[in-house]
Amino acid sequence: MPLPDFLIAGVPKAGTTALHAALVRHPQLYLSRVKEPKFFLSDGPPPTSGGPGDVQTYQEHVWRRADYEALFTPAPPGAVRGEATPFYLYDLAAHDRIHALIPEARLVVLLRDPVDRAHSNWTHLWNAGLEPEADFLTACLAEEQRRADGWADFWHYVGLGRYGRQVQHLYQVFPREQVLLLRYRELKDAPAATLDRVCDFLGVRAGVLREIPRENVNRHVVEDNGVNRVLRGLLRAGGQFGHRFPVPLRLAARGPILTALHRKTGARPVTTPRERAALLPLFADDIALLQDVTGERYDDWLSVDRHATAA
Repeated sequence: MPLPDFLIAGVPKAGTTALHAALVRHPQLYLSRVKEPKFFLSDGPPPTSGGPGDVQTYQEHVWRRADYEALFTPAPPGAVRGEATPFYLYDLAAHDRIHALIPEARLVVLLRDPVDRAHSNWTHLWNAGLEPEADFLTACLAEEQRRADGWADFWHYVGLGRYGRQVQHLYQVFPREQVLLLRYRELKDAPAATLDRVCDFLGVRAGVLREIPRENVNRHVVEDNGVNRVLRGLLRAGGQFGHRFPVPLRLAARGPILTALHRKTGARPVTTPRERAALLPLFADDIALLQDVTGERYDDWLSVDRHATAA
């Protein structure tokens, strides 16, 4: 049975969905129709409890090997097979699992300014009605307790952005020539050139892909008001206890609630200088480690006063 030749291995909220959407258009590539199988995140069944919405997400994991291999069975003969699970970089044990099964795999990793990435992560969960904390900084400071309570990796706003240790471990498991590190801004600002780099890395024809399909971006932050608190409570309750009800029923109920929650739109959220000043000390040492490990400069991530980027 077939296995992937490459993985888009990281990081969440750094353009992995957009890169996946671009690569599926290449005639020499085949990416699994399940975008995030999460196969290498566990040695068996995923957890059965967690934070808001985690149980439903865990039920979506493709954790049986036969099911995982079946994702790549439709690939045409000779196609380079791949999948995108942006949590593989963060989960150090996943590095070893990947190497044990597909040691020749090529790994594509997208990195984004860690403060902006964390803010986009928080905005995603807030707009989904799952994040209970209306203040971004307070939600970041709640991370350790959430870890202790068993909340899933997507709630690790700070931890997910400490790339230095993650990349260092990845380089201990895989040869550097099997890893392609990209920056989120490269994908945004120079999509054709960046896609050519990816194609060259994967050994397929360059010059075929010229643009990135539009990403699902957060256009606004949902208001924190009385009505929305009730709607959020319903969505979180469904995430925590929804396993008692059939999946179609949960999904049917979730759609109208989200529609009501998103009834108003506003400005796209950005990371503020105050938020950057508060969070940068949590990342400074790791950014220095990332620079040492990769030999590349990430000094722009250390600026408090730089122009805030869209989440």
